[in-house]
Amino acid sequence: MELKNKNLNLPIAIISVAIPVLVAVLFVLPKPDIQAGFDVKILPFFHAVLNSTTAVLLLASLYFIKNGRQRAHKWANLSAVFLSAVFLLSYVTYHFLTDSTKFGDINHDGVTDAAEIAVVGSIRYLYYFLLLTHILLAIVIVPLVLFTLLRAFQHDNPRHRKIARITWPLWFYVAITGVVVYIMIQPYYA
Repeated sequence: MELKNKNLNLPIAIISVAIPVLVAVLFVLPKPDIQAGFDVKILPFFHAVLNSTTAVLLLASLYFIKNGRQRAHKWANLSAVFLSAVFLLSYVTYHFLTDSTKFGDINHDGVTDAAEIAVVGSIRYLYYFLLLTHILLAIVIVPLVLFTLLRAFQHDNPRHRKIARITWPLWFYVAITGVVVYIMIQPYYA
């Protein structure tokens, strides 16, 4: 399909708003009594694997483009987009079916009391900083990735390179912090 002359700005804007709104709505809806057919407790680890693989693909993508290997660059990025989409679907599924895990909830009762906060200490500020920046940039990265891809498929290399210089480090940060946040909260999963 030739995208050179297609104006896809509006569809990308709609998708970019719809995804975070849908995720937010799913977080506040009551949890349904649905059995997934497998133990959904494995999904956070799966998400960390997807994020780490995405980070490796992004590093490979950067390496490939710096070395003039456009085809490999393209496939690394398309693979990273695919894994990010799988992540999003799995992440939404997990949080739709389960209650959120509280950082520092040592006894796994769903409440972080003063004693648990004292045990965790100031590391929780780092955790919440990483989590907040991860979430906010995950929202921002959706339109950036979509516009970066659009510019590439339109063969608009100057605009593609310009936006990719913003997209790549933010996307890489989101992928890496996704893994770090998982490692930090993993001890508190029930």
